[in-house]
Amino acid sequence: MKTFLVANPKGGSGKTTLATNLAGYFASRGRHVVLSDMDRQESSLGWLERRPSHLPLIHALNGRSGHLSSLSADINVIDSPAGLRGDKLSDAVKAADWVIVPMQSSSFDINATQDFLEVLKEEKAVRKERTFVAMVGMRVNARTKAAINLEDYLAQSGFPVMGHLRSAQAYVHAAEAGLSLFDMSPSRVKQDIQQWSNLLQWIRAGENKGV
Repeated sequence: MKTFLVANPKGGSGKTTLATNLAGYFASRGRHVVLSDMDRQESSLGWLERRPSHLPLIHALNGRSGHLSSLSADINVIDSPAGLRGDKLSDAVKAADWVIVPMQSSSFDINATQDFLEVLKEEKAVRKERTFVAMVGMRVNARTKAAINLEDYLAQSGFPVMGHLRSAQAYVHAAEAGLSLFDMSPSRVKQDIQQWSNLLQWIRAGENKGV
């Protein structure tokens, strides 16, 4: 089983958007997917409750109390809570094959994420390259000064940047309907799917290497 931890201590950074769409991508590829929700708000579990029954199945797991031992899964996508740190962060990173860090371009988000990235760099699993980390810019308008500041920060983060996802109504509709972009008409979400290409190629490259 491959485990993807979507993590950022800052609330509202886009963790649930990234986690639900990543789970939807794998399910659309015929993988056996579990979406684990560690957040008390249970936004990912709510998304799964709204998910139409005819779409590829994604299993739900309350990540605060559930155990994967009872589930036969190829892929585990973990939507982590805000404020994940300390032993809980270390345990989560140790159990993950990939850590994906979504972040927005405001100075508040950058400041809140900076210490978290330094902690990630010191995690043994990351230093030993047993767990791979990448950054994804969320709700980024490339024309703004804030986006340029985010680009500069990410370039110095020490982790690869695997794309920027724009703020689009497709994500709003998907969240409300229990869909992912990968369940929607390709012509409707073509630009947004393209923005996922670097992240998905990075994941596939890792799988091909036997991560």
